[in-house]
Amino acid sequence: MENIYIALGANLPSGHGSPRATLEAAVGAIAAAGIEIRRRSRWYESAPVPRAADQPWYVNGVIAVATDLAPEALLAQLQRIELDFGRVRSVPNAPRSLDLDIVAYGDRVVTAGAPLLPHPRMESRAFVLLPLRDVAPDWHHPQSGLSVADLIAGLGRLDDPEGQEIRPLA
Repeated sequence: MENIYIALGANLPSGHGSPRATLEAAVGAIAAAGIEIRRRSRWYESAPVPRAADQPWYVNGVIAVATDLAPEALLAQLQRIELDFGRVRSVPNAPRSLDLDIVAYGDRVVTAGAPLLPHPRMESRAFVLLPLRDVAPDWHHPQSGLSVADLIAGLGRLDDPEGQEIRPLA
């Protein structure tokens, strides 16, 4: 089976509790949907991107999964889980109770339709790359060939208040 990576994020509470509790419950819901959870990153806390003073920080992580579902069917399943968790889609980058994105589906490259693979903005987002490194330290971007370590190095300072602040949660 192909290596599939899903990014999880939340910065609003849900019926499952805090953002971190919501993400824990979401991992359980993904497994209950018949998707095998192979590895999990630790949880990270990150500033909203783009930076928005009126939004709470996010909790983010990445899971490595296995499934027989095609990318389109996997995306549909993830969106059903988001809805079950109270996700409301309003404007881009709005606060959310749950966000589930397919980061990469093996070495597939899909540039039209949904889902776009690999995720088109993942390589510039610390809140995806750091947890991805936890579960797949040897991963390489299928288009650029850059390793996850190279992509992280290209982000610049991760403690910069004007950039992408991120820190692991205990």
